[in-house]
Amino acid sequence: MTSAQQPLVSKLPDVGTTIFTVMSKLASDHGAINLSQGFPDFEPPSGLLAALQRRLSMGGHHQYPPMHGIAELRQQIAEKARRHYQAVVDPDLEVTVTSGATEALYVAIQAVVQAGDEVIVFDPAYDAYDPAVRLAGGIPIHLPLAAPGFTIDLSALKAAITSKTRLLVINSPHNPCGSLIDDATLTAIAQLAEEFGFYVLSDEVYEHMVFDEARHISALEHASLRDRCFVVSSFGKTYHATGWKVAYCIAPPALTREFRKVHQFVTFTTHTPSQWAIADFMASDEGHTAALPAFYEDKRDGFLARFDGLGFKMVPSAGTYFQLADYSAVAPLANLNDTDCAIALTKTYGVAAIPVSVFYETPPHGQRLLRFCFAKSDGTLTDAADRLQRGLLGPKALR
Repeated sequence: MTSAQQPLVSKLPDVGTTIFTVMSKLASDHGAINLSQGFPDFEPPSGLLAALQRRLSMGGHHQYPPMHGIAELRQQIAEKARRHYQAVVDPDLEVTVTSGATEALYVAIQAVVQAGDEVIVFDPAYDAYDPAVRLAGGIPIHLPLAAPGFTIDLSALKAAITSKTRLLVINSPHNPCGSLIDDATLTAIAQLAEEFGFYVLSDEVYEHMVFDEARHISALEHASLRDRCFVVSSFGKTYHATGWKVAYCIAPPALTREFRKVHQFVTFTTHTPSQWAIADFMASDEGHTAALPAFYEDKRDGFLARFDGLGFKMVPSAGTYFQLADYSAVAPLANLNDTDCAIALTKTYGVAAIPVSVFYETPPHGQRLLRFCFAKSDGTLTDAADRLQRGLLGPKALR
């Protein structure tokens, strides 16, 4: 006699497949141009690819590297933090290489959040934050970013802090909005963190994609945040190599110790040849990172120019490689909610985007926003604009 099987109880009962996978599959199924998921359709720097080929053919780089990352890469990361943010970082005690930024975000949350702890996130929020908090037994507290600039309301933030507040998650440059946290706001956050004793997780994966002569302000630059902050960065974003899944977390020694305790049981370590290749490329200093702001600003401006006249209302993104588009004045789409609009755009017009409502716990009523990715070749962006012109305005409108 066998016992009855226990029912499966989901830890995330309201979570389905991530919207990025859903929209990319829909784009593939319908032959649409994929401006939804955030990945470039061009290659990484040639010097990085050459470095990878060298390391693959040299031998000796195909087994487990150190759990926290090879020393050469961690040293380059520390040097980058000094060069860009004047931050003194110990490569042995404060840097951990991870298998993508999503892993780093998840591990940081698991490292400090316990059952019943509250974690403040700002909506619209990257969709990995909330599930990671709940899997740790924490309680996500969602605060809306202030319209129209998607900035942090410091008064609302202070009012939301309680004795249970354990962690604050910030993201700049911001996905999906493209907004930036300025120095005054980051200083105020540092003061609140010190006053109330919570930790900060700073998601800075788009740190080198900041436009219009602005500068990314890193949490690493604030001495009062250094003892209580995880800073996450992404080589995949910086080097047009999202499929490599190589990122890192910088945190003070006490937080890094807890971070590594979790990391070792999630992925343990990260692809060895890729680590060596990135370390080599960083040491060669070929100017790639310095050129990124202008490179992606040109992509942004090209996207805005191509989409001009289609009826979308767009405030130029201040950072990342995403652009929000308000479609409330686009007649064939205006009456659709953003999820239905994104589906229709993909199936009917052949261009895929992301509905912004998926980044909210409670989306604002009547909001009509899509997120487009402009990390694409000029030909891809032109083809996408041409498809929308034919579909929305008719063949005669095609430039």
